Amino acid sequence: MQLYIWRHPKPKQVQGLCFGQHEVMVDRRKLKRLAHQILRFVRVNQLPKRIWVSPLQRSKQVGEYLAAQGFECHVDAQLLETHFGAWEGRLWSDISKDEIDQWCEHFADFTPPGGESLRQLFERVAAWIEQQKQTQAELNIDAATTHARLSPKHQVVTHQTVLHQAVLHQAVLVVGHAGWISSAKFIQQGQQPPTQAAHWPRSVGHGQLSCFKF
Repeated sequence: MQLYIWRHPKPKQVQGLCFGQHEVMVDRRKLKRLAHQILRFVRVNQLPKRIWVSPLQRSKQVGEYLAAQGFECHVDAQLLETHFGAWEGRLWSDISKDEIDQWCEHFADFTPPGGESLRQLFERVAAWIEQQKQTQAELNIDAATTHARLSPKHQVVTHQTVLHQAVLHQAVLVVGHAGWISSAKFIQQGQQPPTQAAHWPRSVGHGQLSCFKF
């Protein structure tokens, strides 16, 4: 499975704000710009017009613009950003130093009140990836079965078509979130969630495309 995932556009007025699953505003022009960027990428690479998004508006609205261009748009809560619980919507400077220190020192397993830990995020990301891999495998089996039922004459004609369809089935396109994307990268590399914050990578840029093969 080939996963193409774009980080959502940059939100407005979020300087110093903790906003994992907290809704924040994004300029409509930036939403449309990313949608057009994805549309061009799909056309150039002849990929399926099918996009997965999270329920958060900074991801979902990109999918809605693409749906208006003929895309299938799937909304999935497993694609949500990390849930920071009671920290959501607060300024980082208003969260106690003791809590921040605990989080940094026990980065994989610390859970903000009412939120989720990094390890739980990893489990959620891994479950979604496995679900998609299973779906792609089933689609490829269906395509191969259809090909096998054809007469030898038709098999020759349709072989390239079946191969092309198999490639299309393996492509999964997502508009996602920084924490989710970083987690997917760790999982692809066979790594566990880091135990200290210092080992967490810099977030990918807003609107940036990341490609992973699973």
